[in-house]
Amino acid sequence: MNDNALNANVGLKLRGLRLARNIKQADAAKDLGVSPAYLNLIEKGKRVMPFPLLWKALRYFDQDPEQFMSTLGEGRVDEALAKLLDEPLLKSLDIDPESLQSLSAEPKLAGTVAALFNLYKNTRTQLENVLAQLNVEERTRAQGGTVHGMSPGVRFDYSPFDEVSDFLEKHRNYFPELEEQADALRRDVRLERQLTSGQLIRLLEERFGYRVLFDDPSPSGSSVVRRLDPEERTLTLSPFLTEQPLKFQIAASIGLLVMDREKLLERVLDAGRMRHGETQRLIKVNLANYFAGALMLPYGDFFKEVQRTRYDVELLSSIFGSTYETVAHRLCNLSDPKRPGLPFHFLRADIAGNISKRYSGTGIRFASGGGSCAKWAVHLAFLNPSQLTRQYSIMPDGTSYFCFAKVQLQPIEGSIVKGTAYSIGLGTHAENAKYLAYGLPTTDLRKDAIPSGISCRFCERTDCNQRAAASYRFAFAFDEYTKKDCFFSPILVHEKAEKVEKERAPGVPALAVHGNGNGAEHANGTVGSEKDDSLDKTSRRRKGGDA
Repeated sequence: MNDNALNANVGLKLRGLRLARNIKQADAAKDLGVSPAYLNLIEKGKRVMPFPLLWKALRYFDQDPEQFMSTLGEGRVDEALAKLLDEPLLKSLDIDPESLQSLSAEPKLAGTVAALFNLYKNTRTQLENVLAQLNVEERTRAQGGTVHGMSPGVRFDYSPFDEVSDFLEKHRNYFPELEEQADALRRDVRLERQLTSGQLIRLLEERFGYRVLFDDPSPSGSSVVRRLDPEERTLTLSPFLTEQPLKFQIAASIGLLVMDREKLLERVLDAGRMRHGETQRLIKVNLANYFAGALMLPYGDFFKEVQRTRYDVELLSSIFGSTYETVAHRLCNLSDPKRPGLPFHFLRADIAGNISKRYSGTGIRFASGGGSCAKWAVHLAFLNPSQLTRQYSIMPDGTSYFCFAKVQLQPIEGSIVKGTAYSIGLGTHAENAKYLAYGLPTTDLRKDAIPSGISCRFCERTDCNQRAAASYRFAFAFDEYTKKDCFFSPILVHEKAEKVEKERAPGVPALAVHGNGNGAEHANGTVGSEKDDSLDKTSRRRKGGDA
């Protein structure tokens, strides 16, 4: 414990002894022979407590000196502040317990800080609720409807990550400037097809004058694995990185240095304006990772092997000594007009269904704000983590895809709970499946394809047995006499109980129990197009399942 913390702790404990005996500060100061102002500074930890005065104070408060001294190292934090120690935001500010102990010596200030922090949390929660409601209204307008007479407006949930995704899709995830720089660097130093971390370290040291250190980049014990310091000209890497992640981190660092030297970010952005201040840095990170992929998997050589292996991601990983995820990423970069590859969309999801990476090269739409269809291969892959999961999928509008996914496990200390588990998914248009080593044969795509959607909240399907929520496309209502295999599936008129059918007034046309809020229900009792309903029939199950 440093001197400041010790002073604060002594003052805080003496103040606690005084208050416990209901002694006024002025009276205690008079009895101890000091001024009230001086005692006030001591109790706040702003003055050193002289030993003779401390000894006199302990006798005054009838305290055993040995016992008092033994408790000084314990450090007491104000109760209201102590509750904040586990708050993620407080942890991000790097406020240590000793600082909180010093703050505890100011009771009014401590109470004010705690109150303001709790007020902030409550306000943030209310703001998130308001934004969620605005998002629902905005999405409804985007689908062609109106909310309270309002016209479509800005997206309130449009995050910097969404802006980066749109930027990549606008450029078709292909940046010839980075490809040229990576190819030139490979030629200059005559890099082999399979790079090693040792080769990249030498490249960084000889070409860029950087020293590579293997040490914990963050002494506080956080999860930082790489720190590039342009002033000290050092790259510090975690000693726990295995060979393949290590290669990628070094290659990405080289990408950052090349981008800074050649002003590539400015050239790629071309004075384009971004909505969020963080977007430009995120784009720079994505472009540095792109450069790493181009350096490790050069376009010409990689494209040739892609054609030869018919997009066999596992075989390509072995050929180039790279990870499955890195190869899957690189497949989404093959948009050179002279050597185009198949269009792919890319997804990385965890076992809880959270999507942490996404790219739409096929035009598929992803739900913003989290949540996706449980029928997608990228989620089902966790059921068979040692195998490749393959399937045809068909969307409500009839668009069909061939998708495949594989689970990548990276345990730490032998524990997958401490490590990571991701499913890496790729998809292309169904007609392209015949060009893939992983393609599945089909004679009837509409029969073999799994009916799926974007997410439950925006899915038009009326008969999905795995709905997790009601769709915003339908006005929620249900018939207590009729049970579908999924509670959240809308009940169509022809599915209602006979009792309800008899009660309908003569001449009243049959309408779906669930409307879409736009009056778009069909007179035949269906919602959406007949094509959608015919697709749904293939997924219907026996009625009466669990809710």
